[in-house]
Amino acid sequence: MAIIDHSILNDKNMSIIENEYIKLGVNLGLGGAVTYLCEHGRENLINSSDWGRQVQMSFYSGPNLFTPNGKQPRAEWRGLGWNPIQSGDSFGHRARILEHKNTGGEIYVKCIPMQWPLDNEPGECTFETRYRLDGRSVIIESRLNNARSDTTQYPARHQELPAVYTNGVWYKLVSYICSKPYSGDDMTVLIDRYDGKGWPWISYIPTESWAALVDDDNYGLGVYNQSTNMFIGGFAGEKGTGGEKDSPCGYISPLHTEILDHNIKYSYVYRLIVGTVDEIRDVVYSVSPKTAQTRFDFAKTRDHWSYTNIVDKGYGNQDCLDFSFTGADESLNSPFCYWTNGQFNRVILDADIASDMSDSGLACRLVANLYDGLGHGSEHIVKSEPIEFTLHNGRGQTRIEIDKSKLKGRGVFGFSIVFGQKGRAKIYSLTIE
Repeated sequence: MAIIDHSILNDKNMSIIENEYIKLGVNLGLGGAVTYLCEHGRENLINSSDWGRQVQMSFYSGPNLFTPNGKQPRAEWRGLGWNPIQSGDSFGHRARILEHKNTGGEIYVKCIPMQWPLDNEPGECTFETRYRLDGRSVIIESRLNNARSDTTQYPARHQELPAVYTNGVWYKLVSYICSKPYSGDDMTVLIDRYDGKGWPWISYIPTESWAALVDDDNYGLGVYNQSTNMFIGGFAGEKGTGGEKDSPCGYISPLHTEILDHNIKYSYVYRLIVGTVDEIRDVVYSVSPKTAQTRFDFAKTRDHWSYTNIVDKGYGNQDCLDFSFTGADESLNSPFCYWTNGQFNRVILDADIASDMSDSGLACRLVANLYDGLGHGSEHIVKSEPIEFTLHNGRGQTRIEIDKSKLKGRGVFGFSIVFGQKGRAKIYSLTIE
C-alpha cells in the first residue's frame, strides 16, 4: 500500500480565494488540485483519501500496457495505460508545481503531473489550471500540454473532464437525464442511500450537462461541463459518513472521447457549483446555452470528434480533419452530445472528397445513437437504421437530410458517419440543423 502523507493537506500548502458565498483551496503540494471547497460555515466537500481523489485533471491514452523504460504499473491499475494525473501517483509520489500565481481573485497553477499507475514516473507533459469564483460557482479552465517522446497516434479514449471526488456525506447522485432538457422537468436520483448502487461507477446521459452529489438534505456539489452529455459517477464505501482523509467517496466525471496526440494542447472548461440541488440547477440554467453544440469547426482542433479505425494527419499538421479510409467500415464519430428529435433535421458537411472507387463520389451512411430519455444503461440506447448518402468528389457542401422516421421519435445521443468505399476526406466543418 502507498504511504499517504495527509499532512500535505494543511493550510501552509494551500492557495486560497473566497467570495461572499464560498471558499476554494488548491493544494500546491498536489499539483494545484482542489482539496478544499465549501460554503462559509459548512464542511469541506472534497475527498483526499489518496492522491487519485481531489478535483483534478486526468487523461488517458496508449499504449496499454504503458511501461516506460521497463517500469511496471501497479497490478490493479495495469489496464489504464498512459494516465497522467494532477495530484500524484498510486505509490504516494506527488506532482511538482512549476508556476503559481494568486491575484486574490484568480489562481493559476502549472505542474508536471505523475503517471498514476507507475512508481515515481512524471508525465511527459504539463498541466495548467485557472480558478476563479462566480457566486456559488468555481469556473475552472484546464489545459494539457503534451510533449511525449512516443509520437504514435493512439485510438481515442474517454477523458475525465475533470475527476471530482466528494466526502462520504455527499452520497446521493442526482441529475436530469430525460428528454426535455431545460424545461424544469423532474430530476432523477441515480444513486440513493439504501439502493445498493454506487460501485462500480455508472454511466448516464445528463441532458442538461450537469450532475450533483448531495446529502440527506439535498445539499452538496454540482459539476457542469456544457460541452458533453456523457458522464460517469457513483459512490464507493459506506454512504453518508467520512471526511476528507477517509475512504468513502462520491465521484462525478464528465467525459469526452478524445485522441491525445503526442504534441497536443487540449483545453476544457467546467464549473463546480456549491448549494442545494435546486440552486445548482438554477446556476446551470442561468449560464447554459440550453442546447448541445451544433457547429463544429475543424480548422484548429478535432472539436471532440474521433474515429474508428482511422488515423489522421495529427495535431498541428492539418487545418481540417484530413484522413483516408479503405471502405472497411471506418467511421468518423461525433462527440456524445444530446440533440432532441426536433433539433436533429439535417447534417451539413463542408468537405473535400476524393473517391478511389467512383467518379460520382463516396457511398456513406449516417448511424445515430437513439436515446429514449428514460434512464441510464445500454437498454435505453439503440442504433438507428442507416441513413444513406453520397459525398461527392471535390470541395463542396453535402446536406444530409435526416429521415425522421428512422429516429423513432427519439433524441440523438451522438452519431457516426461510416465510409463504405475507399477514398480520402478533408472535412472543414460540420453543422447540425
